Amino acid sequence: MTAPSTPPDPAPQPVIIERTYRAPLEDLWALWTTKAGFESWWGPDGFRVEVHALDARPGGALVYDMIADAPEAIAAMQRMGMPLSHGTRGQFAQLEPHARLRLVHVIDFVPGSGPYETAIDVAFRAAGAHATMVVTIHPHPTAHWSKMSEEGFRSQLTKLDRRFAAAG
Repeated sequence: MTAPSTPPDPAPQPVIIERTYRAPLEDLWALWTTKAGFESWWGPDGFRVEVHALDARPGGALVYDMIADAPEAIAAMQRMGMPLSHGTRGQFAQLEPHARLRLVHVIDFVPGSGPYETAIDVAFRAAGAHATMVVTIHPHPTAHWSKMSEEGFRSQLTKLDRRFAAAG
């Protein structure tokens, strides 16, 4: 008698997150496309980034270090056996100023996994004194890392929520 087979996990689906802020569209755009902007908010709470290259044009490089800098984040990374800092690289695969962009990151720090790419798409729109960004986080190969990516991104959005006071 054979054991019943366990169906595989369903393929992770993209996650769409929309935020509207009391801010000019140009300010939101700069958060994604300038060194100072990116460093000001990228990374979940407890982490910061140091950007080494940010060339905001199609095919342009994005290179930065993700650094655990809060005691809780440091402890969590140590529990998982992961380094406190790791280099991250990617590129701007699409860029339409003040309208949309696509970042493709090379993920090469997941234990037990070879390098792979994952994408984040962002669409921007303005309405009066508010600007909206709609972020699509494309899944990783596993449900676990897709969930970690979503949780990390939602955490880093809290930095923008505090800065701009989310309007909706």
